[in-house]
Amino acid sequence: MKDDTRIVTTGRHPEDHHGAVNTPVYHASTILFPTVAALRDANAAMRHENVVYYGRRGTPTSFALEEAIADLEGGHDCRLTPSGLSAVTTALLSLLESGDHLLMTDSVYDPTRVFCDRILTRMGVETTYYDPLIGGDIAGLMKPNTRVVFVESPGSLTFEVQDIPAIATAAHKGGAKVIMDNTWATPLFFRPFEHGVDISVQAATKYIVGHSDAMLGSITANEECWQAVRTTVGLLGLCAGPDDIYLGQRGLRTLGVRLRQHQESALALAKWLQQRPEVNRVLHPALPDDPGHALWQRDFKGASGLFGMVLNPCSDAAVAAMLDNMSLFKMGFSWGGFESLILPVDPASARSATAWPPAKQEANREGTQDDTQDGPCLRVHAGLEDVSDLIADLEAGFTQLNDAG
Repeated sequence: MKDDTRIVTTGRHPEDHHGAVNTPVYHASTILFPTVAALRDANAAMRHENVVYYGRRGTPTSFALEEAIADLEGGHDCRLTPSGLSAVTTALLSLLESGDHLLMTDSVYDPTRVFCDRILTRMGVETTYYDPLIGGDIAGLMKPNTRVVFVESPGSLTFEVQDIPAIATAAHKGGAKVIMDNTWATPLFFRPFEHGVDISVQAATKYIVGHSDAMLGSITANEECWQAVRTTVGLLGLCAGPDDIYLGQRGLRTLGVRLRQHQESALALAKWLQQRPEVNRVLHPALPDDPGHALWQRDFKGASGLFGMVLNPCSDAAVAAMLDNMSLFKMGFSWGGFESLILPVDPASARSATAWPPAKQEANREGTQDDTQDGPCLRVHAGLEDVSDLIADLEAGFTQLNDAG
């Protein structure tokens, strides 16, 4: 079955809901049982399979979306969480305990880094940040107590593409599991379990919901890791809201057509930005001259709407003049919705194992002085507006930047 067909059909069971195309929203806490035997049977079954037992443990609404996401990702099963960050943290807690060692990519989503530094440290878990471009050489960082290698590809803010198969091979050889944040690509553009990943997390808030109006996360695991994930979600008492789940379920059905448009618009913008005199370089792995392009072309089926650009040196006031006066590109956290976003970011502030920009890292390795001059970094999400209007908005923004000096 092709992806577009699978997106529309997976997780749907109209025959169980009086023919309703979408699984209805179940608002439920208490579930009633007619007999003691039925109560005991449900309690026993709940420990191993999806049964309606108590609202926090799942309803037909959550089971439908979990089934669909697991099917698309190619994993054994899935659990939903209240946010993307809760999906990341719960996946880590499922596999780590005091005395363990975690290898974390240095290009990771910053709140994930904060969780490692503040919460996992308190739990007695050691985190080592590694160069996202390390590939199979990550074997040299493995310790006897390394239990998890965490990857995020492309990297948050800086969009490095990681060699996931090589990293997974080294991790598994050393006895560790691989957790991947697959939010950027979604399972349509990257199939994590086909590349050696053991647990895949997504901020479903973004492309799965797709309309900037719900908070949702997902954790999909292979069969070996599934019981640990399932147990941890239950023990932490996590449950996503039924209305948010429904919005995720509805958004999922149009994921394919939306992602293709996001991809097309983002590439058009990236190529246009490459020609602008104000732009030092564009950070987009689907561009042929991007350092990660070969890996992206090998492992990915497409590129989403999120990418970055590094400006030539300019003042903070000039950047503010550009961003404050744009009509279509608005400033706001998150991404993946139908609206275009632009945000000033500082990748250097969220690095500990590698330098930003990359030229500085190379200079440090060679013992030479780095004379490169990079300006501010902007993260861009291409929404579903007409791309010619988006280009016009950026052009007007650059006029404001240049006028501000």
